[in-house]
Amino acid sequence: MSRKEFVAALYQHYQRYKEPHFTHRRFKQADILPLITALSAEKGFTIELLGTSTEKRPIYHLQLGKGATQVLLWSQMHGDEPTATMALFDIFRFFSTSDELDPYRQVILENLSLHFVPMLNPDGAEVFKRRTALNIDMNRDALQLVNPESRLLKNLRDRLKADFGFNLHDQSTRYSVHYTPFPATISVLAPAYNASKEVNPVRERAMCLIAAINEDLQTLIPHQVAKYSDEFEPRAFGDNMQKWGTSTILLESGGYPNDPEKMFVRQLNFIAILSALYAIAQKEYEKYTVEQYYAIPDNRTQMRHLILRKVLLEQEGISYRTDIAFELREHTCSDGRSVYYQAVVDDIGDLSTLYGYQEIDCSSFQVSFGKVYPQEVYHLAQARKLDFSQLMAQGYTALRYKGQDWQEEYVPKDIPFNLLRGNHTRTEDVVSIDKNPDLVLSQEGKVKYLIINGFVHQPEKLTQLGNGLVR
Repeated sequence: MSRKEFVAALYQHYQRYKEPHFTHRRFKQADILPLITALSAEKGFTIELLGTSTEKRPIYHLQLGKGATQVLLWSQMHGDEPTATMALFDIFRFFSTSDELDPYRQVILENLSLHFVPMLNPDGAEVFKRRTALNIDMNRDALQLVNPESRLLKNLRDRLKADFGFNLHDQSTRYSVHYTPFPATISVLAPAYNASKEVNPVRERAMCLIAAINEDLQTLIPHQVAKYSDEFEPRAFGDNMQKWGTSTILLESGGYPNDPEKMFVRQLNFIAILSALYAIAQKEYEKYTVEQYYAIPDNRTQMRHLILRKVLLEQEGISYRTDIAFELREHTCSDGRSVYYQAVVDDIGDLSTLYGYQEIDCSSFQVSFGKVYPQEVYHLAQARKLDFSQLMAQGYTALRYKGQDWQEEYVPKDIPFNLLRGNHTRTEDVVSIDKNPDLVLSQEGKVKYLIINGFVHQPEKLTQLGNGLVR
């Protein structure tokens, strides 16, 4: 039974274990409580109510396995970082299943005692924000322990005297693997326990385990694993867990192309955590070295949503070619669960050190601003009857909207335009930082691409990409 074969099998059969309840990232504690109560003692789970959050939401500790090595895993310390929470419930389904991977389950559960705290910050998750209901960043509260949630985590660690800890987070999709075009889909860290960043046996174990995790992930996402900064943060839980004697592994879920809800990144968490547990159970991490950990490249914030290369612009009577980077700002919709995006120009100039999840070489294109369709639209049904391909081919990127049947700030995905209220006759016609221009890229008079709210459209290939805005 090799760990390499285990990783391959987890990847191949992931759909067996994927918790079907999660289809997007904005879920609340009420969504996971039925999943927790469904985990029965017959399947090996023990469920303990640790305590309650500031707003009196229950926080649970789930225990599995009977081994001597104590492993503590906690997710969603930050309420808007839910990727690993989904992966933990996939892991619960994995351990509730019996199939050809039973020998791996047996090795893990006989050698380890697993302790899970999914959604440590349920108050933050309720409104999809980073901080707790006290507006304190829990990951800067390991010393003062002002948050009740912080005290619950600290007391559990102390009670278990956990040998290993998994601190599970999400990071910005702007992170790349060093100065390369590869996104840092997973970032890892063995946090420092002092300002000198010394390596004692506790931190060394975390480093060696991370080297094993990196080896496994490289088979799935080559060149897309990076190392997070190990600058010592004396208030952080990861740094203090290391100091308290728990070998702590930080896993940060970053970006992956065409995965806005991080469903593939969730799968990577599922695989990385389970393979790491197997490596602990078999003590395979002892085969790896600190040097292998340090060889993992650092992450950098070099990724952007979209970069247009060599765009011909004209301003102040000067024509020049330059690069334009668009970034997306994420907003929560009125239902508190779904999301819409607002694009802005993030940077202009020589962007050769930045990389886009999508890039277009504009050196052979003429660039113009999008046009507003002159006919007024009075309801969404009328808009849906329009020939979108034909309008795009003519360079239209916005509709004049007079209706009252849509009150949100974004446009439904099946209408690939911005909706302009009032008496607008044209779209934003300036390329400047923090602006959101609609651009038309043409070649020999034919429209090839349209940039509408930062999303790339093609007249002859309609897809429901992103969303427009109601302005």
